[in-house]
Amino acid sequence: MARTVLRTLLIGLGRAGAGLHLPVLTRARAAHPELFADRPVVGLDPGSRPSTATDGLVIADSLHHARRHLDPAGTVVHLCTPPQVRGALLEEAASLGYRRFIVEKPLAADRTALSHVLDAVDRHGLHVHVVSPWLHSALTERLAALIGEVGDIRSITVTQDKPRFRRSLTSGSHTNAFEVEVPHALGVLLRLLGDAEVRTASCTDLRWGDEIVRHMGGATLTLRHRDGVRSRIRCDLTSPVRRRRITIETTTGARLVGHYPVAQDDDVAQLDLWRGGRRVRERLHDDALHRCLTHAYRRFAGGAPGAAAEATEGLRLHARTVELLDDAKRLAIEDPPEGAPSPVSRRRGAARHAG
Repeated sequence: MARTVLRTLLIGLGRAGAGLHLPVLTRARAAHPELFADRPVVGLDPGSRPSTATDGLVIADSLHHARRHLDPAGTVVHLCTPPQVRGALLEEAASLGYRRFIVEKPLAADRTALSHVLDAVDRHGLHVHVVSPWLHSALTERLAALIGEVGDIRSITVTQDKPRFRRSLTSGSHTNAFEVEVPHALGVLLRLLGDAEVRTASCTDLRWGDEIVRHMGGATLTLRHRDGVRSRIRCDLTSPVRRRRITIETTTGARLVGHYPVAQDDDVAQLDLWRGGRRVRERLHDDALHRCLTHAYRRFAGGAPGAAAEATEGLRLHARTVELLDDAKRLAIEDPPEGAPSPVSRRRGAARHAG
């Protein structure tokens, strides 16, 4: 199949769109001219944020205005808006003829929104790639390769800490801490351990002086995977330090401790393998978002072998991630019994095997 050189429509010019996607696209366009058309990115912001054109970026007032600049048949749409409004924008863009989409994580806000998104995908024949840097990370690939060598997995713990006071206090782009960092880790756990069910979930409020942002202080989640393996995600959005760490305990006593890069200006991951009382450290170049976006464009352009099967499997994994996040949020934010302390925490009753 001949490759298609593609243009870009960037919807949402906040932190994800203008702060992350745009600079990565700038690098990717320079490195892969065979994938990206030598034309400016077209951007629009459905919110109230004022937008101004910059080098390589043309601002459109609406999707209909953007349509005058772009041929949908040769365009990739990046949906970098909050998950609560993403489904409606996906539908509107699809009605204008766009078929290739890169969607920020999570794919949808909850099961109901997910159903609408998947319905739009089926009705319009859309090709959707969910932003998942950790799934395209060199560190994740290395961990997956080492698992069989060092023994079966006994448990995995992921720690995701960062201070997020300003954005949580000033932006409503996320309504729950489970939507911020947890989707990255959850996708990796599903890849390494297979399907799961939520066993426990809790979240805390973010507090700054007299201000309180409900459910945005942090989140904790435990999962039970097939074969009974347990995993745990802990995310603290009030932490004084940044940390993205994954710890894998194996049945042989070996231990893997990986550190994902914590900032967009840092593209080095580190991995410690503890075995037989000795530690071996590896450092890996890990520009994961660049890998994620260029992989998507290569797939959209027709240059990725097995693209159709991979797309179906990828969408299924991200849909399952949304379902588990929805389960976790429901468990964590149910109204507590009178007198119960915060944070709210719930535990499932009888175990239910995930298929």
